[in-house]
Parts: sequence; C-alpha cells; structure tokens
Amino acid sequence: MPIKTEPMTVNVGPQHPSTHGVFRLRITFDGEEIVEVEPVFGYLHRGTEKLAEERNYVQIVTLTDRLDYVSSMINNQAYCLAVEKLLGVEPPPRAKYMRTLAAELQRVASHLMGIGFFLQDLGTLGTPLMYCFRIREKILDLFEMLCGARITVSYMRPGGVLGDAPVEFWPALDAFLAEFPSEFGEIEQLVVENEIVMIRTRGVSTLPIDVAVNGSVSGPVLRASGLAWDWRKMDPYDAYADVEFDVPVAAGGDNYDRFWVRIQEIHQSIRIVHQCVQQIEPGPVRLDLPLVLRPKPGAEAYGRVEASKGELGFYLVSDGGVSPYRCKIRSPSLINLTVTEHLLVGWKLADMIVTLGSMDINMGEVDR
Repeated sequence: MPIKTEPMTVNVGPQHPSTHGVFRLRITFDGEEIVEVEPVFGYLHRGTEKLAEERNYVQIVTLTDRLDYVSSMINNQAYCLAVEKLLGVEPPPRAKYMRTLAAELQRVASHLMGIGFFLQDLGTLGTPLMYCFRIREKILDLFEMLCGARITVSYMRPGGVLGDAPVEFWPALDAFLAEFPSEFGEIEQLVVENEIVMIRTRGVSTLPIDVAVNGSVSGPVLRASGLAWDWRKMDPYDAYADVEFDVPVAAGGDNYDRFWVRIQEIHQSIRIVHQCVQQIEPGPVRLDLPLVLRPKPGAEAYGRVEASKGELGFYLVSDGGVSPYRCKIRSPSLINLTVTEHLLVGWKLADMIVTLGSMDINMGEVDR
C-alpha cells in the first residue's frame, strides 16, 4: 500500500549560502521531490536604471560596476559601447585591444567564481574553491595595476579606457599567462573527470535547446544546450573581429555540461588574451571627448556584449541633455532565471542546490 505524503512548502533564502545572492525560492516538496517552484527576487533592488537618468554619461560607468559585481569590466564595456553608438564615435585601436584583454581576464575571473562555488555546492569542502580563488587573485592584482581597483573597476570610458597600462603591467601579465596552464590544470585534474562530480551532475536538470531558445536564455547556459551562439562571433565588437577563438558547445544541457562549457571558455579567453598581447600597437587609448557628453536629441542606441553569464545589453535614449532620458538594462541572469521551474521540478532537494550553482546567477544584475 503506497504511503500518502502531504506536500510541504519551504522557503530557501533570501539569506541562504546556496542561493548565490539575496534570492528566495518558494519550493513545494512531495517528500524529497520538487513539485512546484516560485522564484522571488527584488531584495537587492537599488534603482540603477533610475539613478542613471540623474547622472551624466561618464558618471554612470560607476553604476555598471555594481550590476554583476564579479564581472564589472564587461559591464563597463557594454555600457560604453551603447554610449559610443549614441554619439556615433569609435575608440582608438589600442583602446579596443585594452578593452578586449581586460574583458577576457574578467571572464576568466568570473568563471572561476562560478566553477568554484558550483563545486562547493556539490560538497567539495573548499579545496577547488580555494584553487579558483588563487588564480582569480592574480587577475585582480592585474586590474589593480590598470586602474587602482580590484572589484568595482570603472576602467572603461565612453571613447576608450581610463588610461594606458603602466610599464609593470605587461611583465606581470606575462608571468600570469606562464603560470596559468599548470595552476588551472590542477583544478581540471581534480574535478573534470571526478567520478562523484559526474554522477551528481550528468543527466540532472537538463535544459532542451527549444526551451532555452524560447526562454531567451543566453551565455554558457544556452551553449551547454547545444547552440553555438556568442555575440563575440555573431556581431564582433572592440577587437574580437581580429582574434581567433572557438565557441565551446555541449549537447546535453545538464548541470555537468554547464560546468564543462565554462571550463572550456576559460581556455578560449586565455587564448584571446595571448593574441591581444601579440597584436596590440602603440597609440592613444581614449578619444578626446568632452567630460560632459550631450548626444543628439532623440538619439537611441543598444549596446550589447557577450558577458560571462550571457547577453548583457544597455538601451539608451537621449533627449539632448547631459543624462540619458531612459536607460534600460538587459540582464542575462534575470532572463536565465526564467527557466528555473523547468530545471528544478521533478528533481530532489540536493539537486536543486547544485542546479542553482550551475546557472551561475548574480543577483546584483537581476534586481538592479
């Protein structure tokens, strides 16, 4: 005779280490099985889009740092591309290479965080996470040389970057690139073919490609489901048209594939950085633009990049003033969260924690 169980609704978060930010999931369980999921967010809302309407175009750069705060260089890049489209200008070649180099180092740092905390959610008790942080710290040291900041960098500016790299930056970057293969190789050796990792993640929380496309999912989550869509290839910006790299794609769309795609993307990002170092030429790193910008009234532009978590876009409308009339942000973490119910229903509590880790969301850009 089957045992009857009463469904139980549990709140996971908003203060919970496995929700990857101030985020709440209202989940209904039947025993251990998830039968209903309701994501609840807004706890980290700071009114970024409205604040942008009260600051001038250069000041807004500091707001972008605080969206996905583990990927601030790429946030800067997306916003600056939107402003440059609004003005109808293009940064100098050296500035494009500096942006591309900084963005790819930031992608490596962001993916290291995603991989480390994903493994932490699996119960690895800190060792792989600390290995990831060891490499990330060296990238943050490089950022500090570039702009004096490590997390909220505000390095990029409409028309280029804050300033050229100091003399000591290039030897430090060379040393980092020389050490990287062995240090990252240790992490891969530990976890990529680890039996426990594979048993816990393969075939779990699969995202079919049609569901991913219909949900406008982007980034590693989309590529793990089998679609090789990357804005750096589809619509190159800055120096991406001049560098060679592959777009890693998996086919299963499960937790392991999302983890695996990020690992492969780290290798491609390092490959891009090597090419930037080889190809960059001397020259100016910023256009001679006025400090207070006034785009034409009625001008509008959408600047997008392939951020570490997917398509990050800024839509700007000008009324001829010193601040945008409207600023709208397209956040990849928010869009990717729309498939949460599909990923979790039917799986168990322990799988839920790991699946959230595989999505690598950041609530700073979700709530804005």
